[in-house]
Amino acid sequence: MGRDAPAAPRMAAPAAAHAAPAVGDADRRRARDIHVAIVGGGGTGAAILHDLTQRGLRCTLFERGELTSGTTGRHHGQLHSGARYAVGDTDIARECMEEVTILRRIAAESIEMNYGLFIALDDDDVDYTAAFERACSESGIPNRRLSTTDALRHEPGMNPNARHAVMVPDGTIDAYRLPLQFLATARAGGATIRTFCEVTGIDSSDGRVSGLTVRDYRSGRDERIAADVVINAAGPWAGSVAALAGVGLPITPAPGTMVAVKGRLCNMVVSHLHPPGDGDIIVPQRNLSIVGSTQWKVDDPDAIRTPPDDILRLLDRARELVPAFAGAEFHAAWTAVRPLSGRTDAGGRELSRNFQVIAHASDGAAGLFSVTGGKATVLRAMGEAVADDVCRFTSLAIAGRTADTPLLAHREFFRRQERVHEPV
Repeated sequence: MGRDAPAAPRMAAPAAAHAAPAVGDADRRRARDIHVAIVGGGGTGAAILHDLTQRGLRCTLFERGELTSGTTGRHHGQLHSGARYAVGDTDIARECMEEVTILRRIAAESIEMNYGLFIALDDDDVDYTAAFERACSESGIPNRRLSTTDALRHEPGMNPNARHAVMVPDGTIDAYRLPLQFLATARAGGATIRTFCEVTGIDSSDGRVSGLTVRDYRSGRDERIAADVVINAAGPWAGSVAALAGVGLPITPAPGTMVAVKGRLCNMVVSHLHPPGDGDIIVPQRNLSIVGSTQWKVDDPDAIRTPPDDILRLLDRARELVPAFAGAEFHAAWTAVRPLSGRTDAGGRELSRNFQVIAHASDGAAGLFSVTGGKATVLRAMGEAVADDVCRFTSLAIAGRTADTPLLAHREFFRRQERVHEPV
């Protein structure tokens, strides 16, 4: 997995004006001759495009529909401090907390740092609290136990019958603006973005990928695009994309339902203080309140429907956390499909929420990389991990700088002229 490998070292600058060029400078010139094709225009593809473009590689992103029209545009937008995962996996929790700090620095306009309360409703929750607090502390997540009285001062909308609450640095992500910030910055750096272009084939010979076949729905034409590296960032559709290269990819598409009601019924993220389950998170988004989610698994992420029973169950759970849900006006219900790493015969909650970067050289497709799992909070880290693997594969000693480089505003995506597509 690329995410566990150390980052490539930064190269030293020339000691004097007449010194020989640093190896890093030579690598950056060579990087412009390497074409990377990225399949998938959601948050993951956006972050990968940004990181690789910043390192100087020539990149084209292909999306079969509109940008963020898959899972990215359908999640409830929680900025995870990692507290939800701390008891089960401190590594994931620690990574979430680190990425929250980075996103606040590089993409503040897409973040509402409203913090979160995990509230205990019964004896089981009270018994769970000590393990939760200990796991958060071990993961580097600030946490503070509050009496019900103190918690209600912070969040008047929470259930006043709660036994106590634990405050953590959760927040809210604008699920549309954050990817646009990555995409705008990448395009300003020279990346090409092609929407309504579906990848219908991945070409390989002698055990290495050489390009893509793309159906451009605007022109109605099929095109053959040469590529030195292909990144499969298609989320729950990643298995189908890998199959285009004759590669099997272990992935579980796991849908989950979310329900929004009208009105901002809470200002903080409100979660149930217990092991992760259905309907135990409420996220305020502008003037809506969203409760999520459920989870099951499917074979085809294009063939999902929102189960009516899910809506009723989620609203019942929401009322336990924020009683005002009982009288709130229904706004919408929808389903998003998580791209969980691995396969399961169960519902999927037993699978890790971590991400994997998989190199397919051993599958006879060197130069093809797939990324599975993950969550919106760690998009930047996912992009960095993929870019590190691509640089190792292409023998480029170019370190990433995305953790320290502020992103352009999301509006710049619309203000800047789209690059004219040129043959690649």
